[in-house]
Amino acid sequence: QVQLAESGGGSVQAGGSLRLSCSASGHTVNVDSMGWFRQTPGKEREVVAAIASDGIPTYADSAKGRFTISRDNARSTLYLQMSSLKPEDTAIYYCVANPRGLAWMMSGFGNIWGQGTQVTVSS
Repeated sequence: QVQLAESGGGSVQAGGSLRLSCSASGHTVNVDSMGWFRQTPGKEREVVAAIASDGIPTYADSAKGRFTISRDNARSTLYLQMSSLKPEDTAIYYCVANPRGLAWMMSGFGNIWGQGTQVTVSS
C-alpha cells in the first residue's frame, strides 16, 4: 500500500507563489503516475497536473504557463510549483498516485489519494 502526505498549502495574495509537496511512503515502487487534483465546494475534483513515470507532464489548461509539476523519484516526492496565483485557484489540492498509469489516473480508477491541503488566494 502507498500513503501520500501533502504539505505546503496556505494563504497567499493574487500574483503570489506557493509550492506544494507530496511525500509518498509504503510500496512506492508500485507507483507509476502521480498528479495533483483540486476541489472547491460544490464542484467535482479536477486534475491540475500529472506526471507519468517517464517524467512527461500534463497540465490542465488553467495551469499551463503558471504551474510546474515535478517528481523526485529518489525521495518519493511530488511537487507542484504554483506561480501567478489567482483567486480561482483557491481549493483543496490533493496528491494522487496510480500504479496503473496516467490513463487510469484520469479515469479515476485505482487512484490513491492524500488527505489534501488548502490553498487560498485572496484578491
